[in-house]
Amino acid sequence: MSMTGGVLTAASAMSGAARLTTFASRMSGDEPPVTVPRDPAREAARRELAKRMYHENDPSLFQRALNAFWAWLGKLLAKAASATPGGSLGLLVVVLCVIAVLAALWWRLGTPRRSSVAAAPLFDERPRTAAEHRAAADAHAAQGHWNQAVQERMRAIVRALEERALLDVRPGRTADEAAAEAGRTLPAHAGALHAAARHFDDVTYGGRTADQQTYQRVAQLDSDVERARPTLVTSASPDGKT
Repeated sequence: MSMTGGVLTAASAMSGAARLTTFASRMSGDEPPVTVPRDPAREAARRELAKRMYHENDPSLFQRALNAFWAWLGKLLAKAASATPGGSLGLLVVVLCVIAVLAALWWRLGTPRRSSVAAAPLFDERPRTAAEHRAAADAHAAQGHWNQAVQERMRAIVRALEERALLDVRPGRTADEAAAEAGRTLPAHAGALHAAARHFDDVTYGGRTADQQTYQRVAQLDSDVERARPTLVTSASPDGKT
């Protein structure tokens, strides 16, 4: 309740009490006025002020909570400003620095990337050949759609390895899983395969945006893997001979 509302309410209560006193004096005639003890008078005033007519313009519960929140925030900022060198200006500089650091981290790291466990399968339901994926990648690249171009080129790499029987055909395989399995067969390209899988996950799940250089690296890896010869992994015999 505002100060003006409080003054009006108190005035109304006093007016009501005055009317009661006048009425009592009129009824008493020549008798001395009735004096009300302090405690009953206070209780009567409390009952009078509790009537709805005095609270019609009171703020709502939400407004009172909002006012309390802003008052608490104001005290908090005032206390922080008094403890910060430079006062309010120093506090403003600190807040702006924190916002700038958070914005830089978000821009550098982007949205957290999903793990390979939660990642969706590399391929969709309709199987396509490596040549079809390459053609789709080239079409996207020609239009400057680098995210889709990177995705299709990564699919072309994995499909080509499946067509060469260097990877088994397994539905539901993710890009990270395909890179790990292919890296054991083609160890010379293991690092590049993991990097390509990371680019695939970044543009597919991480909200990142690929560029022409990223696509060219993945396309070059596709050409290198296509010409690469696998490394056969053999286990040693009990007598130490392979």
